[in-house]
Amino acid sequence: MSITAGVVKQGGFSLLEVLIAMLILAFGALGLAGLQMKTLQSSHSAYQRGLANIIAADTVERLWANAAAAAPLTVLQIQAQVQQRWLLTNNNNVTLPGLVTTIIEPAAGDTLYTVQITWDETRFDDENTSFSYSFRLYP
Repeated sequence: MSITAGVVKQGGFSLLEVLIAMLILAFGALGLAGLQMKTLQSSHSAYQRGLANIIAADTVERLWANAAAAAPLTVLQIQAQVQQRWLLTNNNNVTLPGLVTTIIEPAAGDTLYTVQITWDETRFDDENTSFSYSFRLYP
């Protein structure tokens, strides 16, 4: 640092300011990247839960149609149909990884069915995620 005619010259001070500003900016960018990743994970999880809801609704409709059929299928046959239909798409892509569809029949004298959809959701370190849908199927 030198003083010339009352003016103070400081060499390299603005470079230090720029480096500190870049460091703060880098931490901010890392925070935004982490936030974006979490948003993508949550969005994909919502997509999978929506798809599980559609699969459950399809299962309910199959059970309703089966109740009106001349030669009704067993619950296990309907469960196999749903599993086969929703396991792969038309171009052989997996709809939900590790998809398992379970239909729980009501106790004797009751009409409450439960459709349980289970799949692997490894994005949040969960081994299995499950969605249950209960409804009454009146004769």
